[in-house]
Amino acid sequence: MRGATNAVFSTPEADRKSGFVTHSSGNHGQAVAKASQLAGVPAYIVMPKNSSRVKLEAVRGYGAEVILCEPNDQDRQGNADRIQRETGATFVHPFDNLAVITGQATAAKELFEEITELDIITCPVGGGGLCAGTALSTKYFSPKTKVIGAEPENVNDAYLSFRSGVRQKGDPKPTLADGLRTQVGEITFPIIKENLTDVLTCTEEQMISAMKLVWERMKIVIEPSCAVPLAALLANPAPFKGKRVGIILTGGNVDLSQLPF
Repeated sequence: MRGATNAVFSTPEADRKSGFVTHSSGNHGQAVAKASQLAGVPAYIVMPKNSSRVKLEAVRGYGAEVILCEPNDQDRQGNADRIQRETGATFVHPFDNLAVITGQATAAKELFEEITELDIITCPVGGGGLCAGTALSTKYFSPKTKVIGAEPENVNDAYLSFRSGVRQKGDPKPTLADGLRTQVGEITFPIIKENLTDVLTCTEEQMISAMKLVWERMKIVIEPSCAVPLAALLANPAPFKGKRVGIILTGGNVDLSQLPF
C-alpha cells in the first residue's frame, strides 16, 4: 500500500484523471485499486487467471476493473500496455518504479524510528520493490544494519542473481508464495546487489511452518509470501545467532478455505 499510494499521489493531479493501470497477482493490485479509489479516479488491474479468489474479490471490492490474463509476464505486460493505450491511464509498475520503491522504503524507516540498533533487517524479495526500498532506508537511516533478503527456493532468481552479480531468470517452480513469483527487476536489482549482505531461501515446507508459527504465536494473519523471511531465518540460523533482528511482515491475503496447514 505504501508504494502504490506514493506512486498515485505523487502523480500530478492533471495526470491522474484517466486513472491508473497495473499488473499484479494481488497485493500491488489491491494497493493501486485502493489508492485510486482514494484519489477518486479509475483503476485497471491486470491479474493472472490463476489468482486467488480472495485477491480478485478484494481488488473488485476497491472499485477497480479486473482484466484477467494468462499467468506469464508477457501477457500481463501486454494487457497493461493495451489498457494504457485505450484509456490514457498511468502505468504503475509493481516494483520497477522509483515512487513505488520510495513508498515501500517507509516500512523500514518507521522500524528504525521505533527500534534502534538493529544488527540485521530482513524482508521478502519478489520483484524487489520492498527489498530495494528497505536497503535504501537502511543505508540512509541505519547504515550499520545489514540487510538480508529472503526468497522461496522454488523461485530463486534473486538468490542466483545476487550470487552471480548478474540478473538471472532462474528456473521457477510452483510455489505457494504467489506474491514472489515474479523476477527481480531491472531497477531494483542494482540497488539490491549494491546494498544487501545476502539473499537466503526456504523450502515450501519451511514457509508453511513459519506461516503457522506467526498465526499461532503472534495472532497475525499472514500469507505464505509474508512468511518467507522468518522461514529463511529459521532455516539458516547462523547469520542471525545472537543478533538483534527486524523482520518486515507484509501481506495478509489468505483464502481461509485453502489454508496450507
